[in-house]
Amino acid sequence: MPKHPARPHPGPGWSPLDDHLWYTCEILADVIQGTVGQRPLLATRAPLSAGDRALAVGLANRYTWRALGNGSYNRSQVVAFGSPAFVVGSLLGNAMGNSSRRRQAARDAQPRWVLDGGGELTVTPRKAYFAHTNAWLDLNWSGLSSIDLVDPDLLEASFHNTAGGGQVTVRLQTLWASLIFVLAALDAFPGHPRLLSRGWLPPDFEQRCAALGWPCQPVARLAVGSQT
Repeated sequence: MPKHPARPHPGPGWSPLDDHLWYTCEILADVIQGTVGQRPLLATRAPLSAGDRALAVGLANRYTWRALGNGSYNRSQVVAFGSPAFVVGSLLGNAMGNSSRRRQAARDAQPRWVLDGGGELTVTPRKAYFAHTNAWLDLNWSGLSSIDLVDPDLLEASFHNTAGGGQVTVRLQTLWASLIFVLAALDAFPGHPRLLSRGWLPPDFEQRCAALGWPCQPVARLAVGSQT
Protein backbone atom coordinates (compact mmCIF):
# COMPACT_ATOMS: atom_id res chain seq x y z
CA MET A 1 0.00 0.00 0.00
CA PRO A 2 1.49 3.39 -0.91
CA LYS A 3 2.29 5.55 2.08
CA HIS A 4 1.60 9.25 2.46
CA PRO A 5 4.55 11.43 3.49
CA ALA A 6 4.37 13.25 6.80
CA ARG A 7 1.03 15.00 6.60
CA PRO A 8 1.12 18.83 6.65
CA HIS A 9 -1.40 20.78 8.68
CA PRO A 10 -4.39 21.40 6.37
CA GLY A 11 -5.12 24.84 7.80
CA PRO A 12 -7.86 26.67 9.74
CA GLY A 13 -10.72 24.55 11.03
CA TRP A 14 -8.53 21.46 11.42
CA SER A 15 -8.26 20.35 15.06
CA PRO A 16 -5.90 18.04 16.98
CA LEU A 17 -8.79 15.54 17.07
CA ASP A 18 -8.95 15.66 13.26
CA ASP A 19 -5.24 14.91 13.20
CA HIS A 20 -5.73 11.83 15.37
CA LEU A 21 -8.72 10.65 13.34
CA TRP A 22 -6.69 10.94 10.14
CA TYR A 23 -3.85 8.90 11.61
CA THR A 24 -6.41 6.46 13.03
CA CYS A 25 -7.62 5.80 9.49
CA GLU A 26 -4.01 5.26 8.34
CA ILE A 27 -3.30 2.83 11.18
CA LEU A 28 -6.55 0.90 10.74
CA ALA A 29 -5.94 0.52 7.01
CA ASP A 30 -2.65 -1.21 7.81
CA VAL A 31 -4.30 -3.41 10.46
CA ILE A 32 -7.13 -4.48 8.15
CA GLN A 33 -4.84 -5.10 5.19
CA GLY A 34 -2.15 -6.86 7.24
CA THR A 35 0.60 -4.32 6.65
CA VAL A 36 1.15 -3.18 10.25
CA GLY A 37 4.72 -4.44 10.05
CA GLN A 38 5.52 -1.64 7.62
CA ARG A 39 4.70 1.05 10.15
CA PRO A 40 7.58 2.75 11.97
CA LEU A 41 8.39 1.55 15.47
CA LEU A 42 7.16 3.79 18.28
CA ALA A 43 8.87 4.18 21.64
CA THR A 44 6.71 3.30 24.64
CA ARG A 45 7.11 2.43 28.32
CA ALA A 46 4.24 -0.05 28.13
CA PRO A 47 4.99 -3.76 28.65
CA LEU A 48 4.51 -5.51 25.32
CA SER A 49 4.28 -9.23 24.73
CA ALA A 50 6.22 -10.97 21.99
CA GLY A 51 4.98 -9.98 18.55
CA ASP A 52 3.02 -6.97 19.78
CA ARG A 53 3.95 -3.40 18.87
CA ALA A 54 2.86 0.14 19.65
CA LEU A 55 0.61 1.69 17.02
CA ALA A 56 -0.03 4.96 18.86
CA VAL A 57 1.23 6.64 22.00
CA GLY A 58 -0.28 9.68 23.71
CA LEU A 59 -1.85 11.10 26.84
CA ALA A 60 -5.09 10.04 28.48
CA ASN A 61 -7.17 10.56 31.60
CA ARG A 62 -8.78 7.61 33.36
CA TYR A 63 -12.21 7.79 35.01
CA THR A 64 -13.83 5.00 37.03
CA TRP A 65 -17.55 4.55 37.74
CA ARG A 66 -17.55 4.13 41.50
CA ALA A 67 -18.72 5.52 44.81
CA LEU A 68 -16.46 7.56 47.06
CA GLY A 69 -17.80 5.93 50.21
CA ASN A 70 -20.10 3.21 51.54
CA GLY A 71 -22.68 5.40 53.27
CA SER A 72 -21.14 5.20 56.73
CA TYR A 73 -20.01 8.21 58.77
CA ASN A 74 -18.76 8.98 62.26
CA ARG A 75 -21.64 10.10 64.42
CA SER A 76 -20.58 12.65 67.01
CA GLN A 77 -21.86 12.32 70.57
CA VAL A 78 -21.85 15.46 72.70
CA VAL A 79 -22.43 15.72 76.44
CA ALA A 80 -22.99 19.35 77.40
CA PHE A 81 -22.96 20.99 80.80
CA GLY A 82 -23.80 24.55 81.71
CA SER A 83 -26.71 26.86 81.29
CA PRO A 84 -29.85 25.57 79.55
CA ALA A 85 -29.15 27.83 76.56
CA PHE A 86 -25.61 26.50 76.24
CA VAL A 87 -26.75 22.87 76.51
CA VAL A 88 -29.51 23.36 73.93
CA GLY A 89 -27.13 25.18 71.57
CA SER A 90 -24.47 22.46 71.89
CA LEU A 91 -26.93 19.65 71.27
CA LEU A 92 -28.50 21.48 68.34
CA GLY A 93 -25.11 22.17 66.79
CA ASN A 94 -24.12 18.53 67.21
CA ALA A 95 -27.37 17.33 65.64
CA MET A 96 -26.86 19.64 62.68
CA GLY A 97 -23.28 18.39 62.27
CA ASN A 98 -24.42 14.77 62.32
CA SER A 99 -27.14 15.56 59.78
CA SER A 100 -24.61 17.21 57.47
CA ARG A 101 -22.24 14.25 57.76
CA ARG A 102 -25.09 11.83 57.10
CA ARG A 103 -26.13 13.70 53.93
CA GLN A 104 -22.52 13.83 52.71
CA ALA A 105 -22.08 10.10 53.36
CA ALA A 106 -25.26 9.39 51.39
CA ARG A 107 -23.97 11.49 48.49
CA ASP A 108 -20.58 9.75 48.60
CA ALA A 109 -22.32 6.36 48.41
CA GLN A 110 -23.81 7.22 45.00
CA PRO A 111 -21.64 6.00 42.09
CA ARG A 112 -20.30 8.64 39.75
CA TRP A 113 -17.43 9.14 37.32
CA VAL A 114 -14.30 9.73 39.38
CA LEU A 115 -11.10 11.05 37.82
CA ASP A 116 -8.28 8.68 38.78
CA GLY A 117 -5.53 10.63 37.03
CA GLY A 118 -3.64 11.11 33.81
CA GLY A 119 -0.89 9.08 32.22
CA GLU A 120 0.67 7.74 29.05
CA LEU A 121 -1.52 5.64 26.78
CA THR A 122 -0.16 3.03 24.39
CA VAL A 123 -2.37 1.36 21.78
CA THR A 124 -1.35 -1.91 20.12
CA PRO A 125 -3.24 -4.31 17.84
CA ARG A 126 -4.09 -6.36 20.95
CA LYS A 127 -4.69 -3.92 23.78
CA ALA A 128 -4.62 -0.42 25.24
CA TYR A 129 -2.22 0.14 28.13
CA PHE A 130 -2.65 3.14 30.43
CA ALA A 131 0.34 3.87 32.66
CA HIS A 132 -0.42 5.27 36.11
CA THR A 133 1.09 4.68 39.54
CA ASN A 134 -2.16 3.59 41.22
CA ALA A 135 -4.76 3.37 38.44
CA TRP A 136 -3.01 1.61 35.57
CA LEU A 137 -5.00 -0.30 32.96
CA ASP A 138 -4.14 -3.22 30.70
CA LEU A 139 -7.19 -3.50 28.44
CA ASN A 140 -6.75 -6.63 26.37
CA TRP A 141 -9.53 -6.79 23.80
CA SER A 142 -10.28 -10.43 24.64
CA GLY A 143 -10.91 -9.54 28.30
CA LEU A 144 -13.47 -6.80 27.73
CA SER A 145 -17.14 -7.25 28.60
CA SER A 146 -18.24 -4.17 26.66
CA ILE A 147 -16.86 -1.18 24.81
CA ASP A 148 -18.33 1.97 23.29
CA LEU A 149 -17.39 5.41 22.06
CA VAL A 150 -19.19 7.98 24.20
CA ASP A 151 -17.66 10.95 22.36
CA PRO A 152 -14.98 11.18 19.67
CA ASP A 153 -12.40 11.57 22.45
CA LEU A 154 -14.06 9.46 25.16
CA LEU A 155 -14.02 5.66 25.31
CA GLU A 156 -15.98 3.53 27.80
CA ALA A 157 -15.17 -0.09 28.57
CA SER A 158 -16.03 -2.67 31.21
CA PHE A 159 -14.24 -5.80 32.33
CA HIS A 160 -14.14 -8.30 35.18
CA ASN A 161 -11.48 -7.43 37.73
CA THR A 162 -9.70 -10.72 38.35
CA ALA A 163 -7.64 -9.20 41.17
CA GLY A 164 -10.38 -7.66 43.29
CA GLY A 165 -13.46 -9.31 41.82
CA GLY A 166 -16.51 -7.65 40.38
CA GLN A 167 -17.21 -5.69 37.23
CA VAL A 168 -15.27 -2.49 36.60
CA THR A 169 -16.38 0.25 34.21
CA VAL A 170 -13.84 2.84 33.12
CA ARG A 171 -13.55 5.72 30.70
CA LEU A 172 -10.45 6.91 28.90
CA GLN A 173 -10.43 10.48 27.66
CA THR A 174 -7.96 10.50 24.80
CA LEU A 175 -7.67 11.66 21.20
CA TRP A 176 -7.00 7.99 20.34
CA ALA A 177 -10.45 6.89 21.58
CA SER A 178 -11.72 6.02 18.08
CA LEU A 179 -8.63 3.95 17.34
CA ILE A 180 -9.08 1.93 20.54
CA PHE A 181 -12.77 1.41 19.87
CA VAL A 182 -12.36 0.09 16.33
CA LEU A 183 -9.42 -2.18 17.15
CA ALA A 184 -11.33 -3.70 20.09
CA ALA A 185 -14.56 -4.00 18.11
CA LEU A 186 -12.86 -5.70 15.15
CA ASP A 187 -11.26 -8.22 17.49
CA ALA A 188 -13.91 -8.90 20.14
CA PHE A 189 -17.18 -7.14 19.15
CA PRO A 190 -17.49 -7.59 15.35
CA GLY A 191 -21.26 -7.06 15.48
CA HIS A 192 -21.09 -3.81 17.46
CA PRO A 193 -23.73 -1.39 16.10
CA ARG A 194 -21.31 1.53 16.08
CA LEU A 195 -18.82 -0.47 14.04
CA LEU A 196 -21.38 -1.71 11.50
CA SER A 197 -23.00 1.73 11.16
CA ARG A 198 -19.58 3.42 10.82
CA GLY A 199 -20.67 5.66 13.68
CA TRP A 200 -17.18 5.91 15.19
CA LEU A 201 -16.08 8.38 12.49
CA PRO A 202 -17.79 11.77 11.92
CA PRO A 203 -20.03 11.35 8.85
CA ASP A 204 -18.37 14.17 6.91
CA PHE A 205 -14.78 13.41 7.87
CA GLU A 206 -13.72 11.69 4.66
CA GLN A 207 -15.29 14.46 2.58
CA ARG A 208 -13.56 17.16 4.61
CA CYS A 209 -10.20 15.45 4.21
CA ALA A 210 -10.70 15.16 0.45
CA ALA A 211 -11.77 18.81 0.18
CA LEU A 212 -8.58 19.86 1.95
CA GLY A 213 -6.50 17.88 -0.52
CA TRP A 214 -5.43 15.18 1.89
CA PRO A 215 -7.76 12.19 1.55
CA CYS A 216 -7.89 9.60 4.32
CA GLN A 217 -8.07 5.84 4.01
CA PRO A 218 -11.68 4.56 3.58
CA VAL A 219 -11.46 2.41 6.70
CA ALA A 220 -15.03 2.99 7.87
CA ARG A 221 -16.11 0.99 4.85
CA LEU A 222 -13.17 -1.42 5.00
CA ALA A 223 -13.86 -2.21 8.67
CA VAL A 224 -17.43 -3.24 7.88
CA GLY A 225 -16.34 -5.21 4.82
CA SER A 226 -13.76 -7.13 6.84
CA GLN A 227 -16.59 -8.59 8.98
CA THR A 228 -18.54 -10.04 6.05
